[in-house]
Amino acid sequence: MDLSAIRAVLFDMDGTLVDSDAAVERAWTVWAGEYGVDPAAVMAVSHGAPAGRTVRIVRPDLTEPQVRAAADRQLELQYDDLSDVVATPGAHDLLAGLTLAWAVVTSADVRLAKARLGAAGIEVPVLVTVDDIRVGKPDPEGYLRGAELLGVAPAQCLVVEDAEVGVTAGRAAGAIVAALKGVDGDLRITSLAELAPLLAP
Repeated sequence: MDLSAIRAVLFDMDGTLVDSDAAVERAWTVWAGEYGVDPAAVMAVSHGAPAGRTVRIVRPDLTEPQVRAAADRQLELQYDDLSDVVATPGAHDLLAGLTLAWAVVTSADVRLAKARLGAAGIEVPVLVTVDDIRVGKPDPEGYLRGAELLGVAPAQCLVVEDAEVGVTAGRAAGAIVAALKGVDGDLRITSLAELAPLLAP
């Protein structure tokens, strides 16, 4: 795919720039036990999405204040669980050689995003978290906000994702989407290392 028109890259965080899958699964497993939900049912809908969206799906009986409390509890379980959080393969090399503007757009809140990015040794020029928007992925608001902050039209952005809700959000924003882990994006990649030559000046 020709990416010569791309002027900015919008990265998802968890599973894309940061390998935090184990920590995410541990948190949701504990949370599922506390809230009486089958962990497998939670895992089936939680990947890449804001905690509140997942809570609403698996516990539709909860009131909105209860949903917020349950989402807060899920995030709380993750804040200090950083022992095995690292950068994904190829992330540091890609970012070191990237000459385009870039940002991270994540379904995490700002505290968790900064904790995980710090654990992975990644310094981010522009960060958009769930705290900065009204509606999370699969809504495009986060990616539209990221493009706006970088001063680049969404159509000239490459979104890099590893979850279907994120791909949906990127496409709805009007961006080209590169997808990891076999997810169906406009461009399928197996690692971030594959992007480096495609984005070289």
